[in-house]
Amino acid sequence: MNDFVDLNGASGALYRFRLWPEAAPHLPIAGNYVFLKAGAEGFTVLLVGATNDLSRARHAWGNVSESGATHAFTRLNVARAVRTAEHEDLVANYNPPMVEAGF
Repeated sequence: MNDFVDLNGASGALYRFRLWPEAAPHLPIAGNYVFLKAGAEGFTVLLVGATNDLSRARHAWGNVSESGATHAFTRLNVARAVRTAEHEDLVANYNPPMVEAGF
């Protein structure tokens, strides 16, 4: 999988996320995150989340990795309104089995 992944919202908007390597810390900044399962045909979105502190977003990794998650990606979004709108747009498009919203 690449260092970046582009995800489409239900609105048609495109959102670019950056790979968050498994052992790497993250800056404590607000943003959106997704956990994906990579496969031969592409990927499946297992979790869409939004938080005020991305450094704490990996707390859900254990639950999602049991479902086959292979990669975590983040997108910086300091403005709460933007974070919320993107989160809702992605959830509406992918309808993931897990959703977290700690705006």
